Amino acid sequence: MKVILLKDVKNVGKKDQIVEVSDGYARNFLFRQNLAVIASTKSLDDLKENQNQEKARLEAIKAEAVELKKKMENITLSFSLKAGKEGKTFGSISTKQIGEALEQAGFKLDKRKILSDPLASLGMHKVKIELHKDVTVTINCAVKEE
Repeated sequence: MKVILLKDVKNVGKKDQIVEVSDGYARNFLFRQNLAVIASTKSLDDLKENQNQEKARLEAIKAEAVELKKKMENITLSFSLKAGKEGKTFGSISTKQIGEALEQAGFKLDKRKILSDPLASLGMHKVKIELHKDVTVTINCAVKEE
């Protein structure tokens, strides 16, 4: 019997996958646990509709990330650190501080999206930020002596 899985089922398949299972397994386990439905023409049409909606939603999220990237490309953040005689800094600029500076600039991001080690030296630094799995932006961070 062909069924469409509504959830991931171990050793059978993933959600929204069409699989062939025995009649008894489908009736006695998959249907009773609401893990699958029969692969009829109506359920196949519903599956395609859901997949198209999900695809459109993901494309909209990616387009939003691309727009945000265009706005963020030319931004430069400034930070200050105490430094000794030879330019050795005391402390560093963490991703949390970079995230707070971005928030003050009008960009609300999760600090875990900032792909950088703490900035522990003076000068200009390039910091990568992952806005989407396919969209990353590089911003400039200037660290000056206090």
